[in-house]
Amino acid sequence: MPTKADYLHTPVQHLDITRHNVVGLVEAMGHTAFSARDLSRAAQITERMVADPDCGIIWCLAGSLISAGMKKIIVDAMRANMVDAIVSTGANIVDQDFFEALGFRHYIGEEKLRSGMFDAELRELQIDRIYDTLIDEEELRVCDDTTRLIADELEPRAYSSREFIKAMGDYLQRHGCKTPDSIVYEALQRDIPIFCPAFSDCSAGFGLVAHQHARAESPKVAIDIAKDFYELTQLKIHNPTTGLFMIGGGVPKNFAQDIVVAADILGKEAPMHKYAIQITVADSRDGALSGSTLKEASSWGKVDLTYEQMVFSEATLALPLLVGYVYHKGTWRGRRARQWAKLLDAVAVS
Repeated sequence: MPTKADYLHTPVQHLDITRHNVVGLVEAMGHTAFSARDLSRAAQITERMVADPDCGIIWCLAGSLISAGMKKIIVDAMRANMVDAIVSTGANIVDQDFFEALGFRHYIGEEKLRSGMFDAELRELQIDRIYDTLIDEEELRVCDDTTRLIADELEPRAYSSREFIKAMGDYLQRHGCKTPDSIVYEALQRDIPIFCPAFSDCSAGFGLVAHQHARAESPKVAIDIAKDFYELTQLKIHNPTTGLFMIGGGVPKNFAQDIVVAADILGKEAPMHKYAIQITVADSRDGALSGSTLKEASSWGKVDLTYEQMVFSEATLALPLLVGYVYHKGTWRGRRARQWAKLLDAVAVS
């Protein structure tokens, strides 16, 4: 029987958009048709979003992006002040980004593993498969336990996921971030808030379960999802002009769109999101949120129709082109960092 080392030997390499100027290619795609032309228009809208001095930009991350080598693209966008807040699945932020910041890696799986015929063998070796990438389950358990340690160190009370993720960044700062590119660590340095509305659906959930079990009837740390919603809505109220850059759909997409309605419920007049881009392979036929069009979101009063574009493409193909285009156009130079985490620390409800 193969050993773990037989499978976990070739790490995933994260794409570096700073090395590849795709401006000419993306502009040429604008003179073609179908998804290529949609992507080119989305790139132009994203550049306009970045160039708008009044616009606060919220990135929404769904799917398995970090394990697929997209991490440095997101981090470079953060460094270029193209990101003011992030709404994500817990998997991207904890199981994948924080996991790598602890010094672990994702690995390229052999072609034969996609068939699923070797999953029992992988299970025996404590290797988890994400389609064509692999992760060491024993290392992932270290990530689980680290989130428990972080919870144990915190004052027992209710936290937004943003507050807990900031504590994760503090942990990396104290103990050393083991990778040059980490979303959690970069967010701490740049005061970029990160929200995971379904925070327990990842390694953090296992850590928090262990924390709460150990505390039994004693005071404990908990995640308050209503606090998440309140904090993100405060950003919309504070900065009415907003744009969404959505990779995938699901909870991050809906959560970020809904802050327009939430602001109205709080008695604050807030315009619909002025800009909206979504990269997705889902469509509207099954009635699911991930594939619902941005035009449909306009009927709910969430997204303006002037600068919106759906890009029906798998994210690892479209994301490097979209972000690479905006990065090499250079519109982001001189864009001010909003440092929204500082704002939220000031308005946070205890």
